[in-house]
Amino acid sequence: MSAVRTVLGDVPPGDLGVCDAHDHLFFGSPRLPGQELSSVAAARAELAAFREQGGGAVVQWTPYGLGRRAADLPPLSRECGVHVVAATGLHQDVHYDEDTLAGLRGRLADVFVAELTDGIGPPGVRAGLVKVAGGFHALDAHARWTMTAAAEAHHATGAPIAVHLELGTGALDVLDLLCGELGVPPHRVVLGHLNRSPDFVVHRQAAESGCYLAFDGPSRANHATDWRMPDAVRALADAGFGDRLLLGADTTTAAARSVDGGPGMPYLLRRVRPRLAQAVGEDLVERVLVDNPGRAFAVEWRR
Repeated sequence: MSAVRTVLGDVPPGDLGVCDAHDHLFFGSPRLPGQELSSVAAARAELAAFREQGGGAVVQWTPYGLGRRAADLPPLSRECGVHVVAATGLHQDVHYDEDTLAGLRGRLADVFVAELTDGIGPPGVRAGLVKVAGGFHALDAHARWTMTAAAEAHHATGAPIAVHLELGTGALDVLDLLCGELGVPPHRVVLGHLNRSPDFVVHRQAAESGCYLAFDGPSRANHATDWRMPDAVRALADAGFGDRLLLGADTTTAAARSVDGGPGMPYLLRRVRPRLAQAVGEDLVERVLVDNPGRAFAVEWRR
């Protein structure tokens, strides 16, 4: 049976409800000093605000070494009544010091598999996906290393692989590597940040592979998100790819949280959902927020 691996255990895909398919309750990187998502109280308030807007599940893409606070995720999920999916994986090399990366050489796939099956750290909170990242219009040696390990982890467990596309670029290179060279089935790959590079031709080419396309990070006008996203979603839906689309808020800094004055998780349902419904209709938006995430993140776990 296919199941989504949440921090409270495996659940049927139909149990997720309305899903924010890419977000962060906790996140910290040396590239964003002073903007860490590290407050449990703020995470609880944000998750509760999302729930008040009708949210039922959040997929946290925070990978290894970037402040996941895995032990705090189960109690937050229980208290707020929202399913939470945690991630293993590795971001771009600029987010880590050399010692951290050196310590993972030769064992990265094993780390991913362990966090998917045994759990993250002493609490044993199991991850439900592997998050990796590409570069700007290219895949460097670090990206190839992490994606190779992600593919190994997928083949061992069945886990889905979520990919940060730098400014929305490099989608086809990622698919060539993961699905072409490394043999990952396209429907087990989620490409993130397609909204940041509104190239409708590339979007369609990626969708034709069978992967999932995430439009995540709304309210960032400098990334050409909100005002172009409805047209991009409509173009893909009109081409028959409505079942491949996902939406996420991708809150990565404290200032972006709704409880700290930003748009945050609730904005996805409070503003983006009705705006998108005007462009493509309520039925498609319901599929994108409810049906598609269940299929994207539910797998027949091998371990």
